[in-house]
Amino acid sequence: MNTKVKGYILGAVAAATYGMNPLFTLPLYREGMNPDSVLFFRYLFAIPILGIMLKARGRSFSLKRKEILPLVILGWLVAISSLTLFQSYNYMEAGIASTILFVYPILVALIMAVAFKEKVTLQTVLCIFLALSGIGLLYKGGDGTTLSLVGVGLVMASALSYAIYIVGVNRPILKDVATLKVTFYVLLFGLSLFLVRVDFGQSLHVVDKWYLWGNLIALAIFPTAISFLCTTQAVQYIGSTPTAILGALEPVTAVFFGVTIFGESLTPRLCCGIVLIIMAVTFIIAGSNITTHLVRFRKLFPRLPLKHPKK
Repeated sequence: MNTKVKGYILGAVAAATYGMNPLFTLPLYREGMNPDSVLFFRYLFAIPILGIMLKARGRSFSLKRKEILPLVILGWLVAISSLTLFQSYNYMEAGIASTILFVYPILVALIMAVAFKEKVTLQTVLCIFLALSGIGLLYKGGDGTTLSLVGVGLVMASALSYAIYIVGVNRPILKDVATLKVTFYVLLFGLSLFLVRVDFGQSLHVVDKWYLWGNLIALAIFPTAISFLCTTQAVQYIGSTPTAILGALEPVTAVFFGVTIFGESLTPRLCCGIVLIIMAVTFIIAGSNITTHLVRFRKLFPRLPLKHPKK
């Protein structure tokens, strides 16, 4: 198996595992756990996993003084993004929330245009229009009732926080820090937010059923450790652009589990909204290379010569 095939497989696994967030989270909500407690345990269990990965790769845990504050800020941004996303599950179906979240690359483009004066192309404007149209289709639930404004606001806050994180993590001050180390400290500093929100353990909800601990551990392993490891390796094999495009599998996975396991409704209108959002994000990530990717995809299915019957 060549490296490109490995990269595409790893990128798909990374996206699919991240889309498992609702699969392991919603059963915990049904047992009375709140987002703060769920995320506290998720971060707590993921940190040692990433620490072991760091040690296994021979990486150092040391940081330069100038790197600490940026990592603290990035950690809080990721924690806020996680918190608002998990809170949104209380107001809307998980599949729809995960799909709306996937507009974060478009927000990245807007931030880069406003803050760093990057040129806004016609393609970017078109993608924003497609994404907003998709969200508009998702705004009504399967029974025709509108989605909660609070829920939509929480997901958009999650997407914005993550977009700022994506922009910040690529700043020159962290260019010499290994990606795995960045993620380790982002989760470590992010944990501090949830430690405060659970009153240093005083208001922490602890599950009383053994199998629910499996959900918490699975949250730390699949959408966190495995997803991150596969993403890192996929970028090494095929680059960041194709890996990001494969991220379109995240909301698809979330919708799949929402419909098949949690009985969430999937109407033709919602399908159209999902397709529009995925198209918008795919085009904006692919950028000028979209034609290359489409041609490459077309070559996977060569045209077979037709055999004409002999007269």
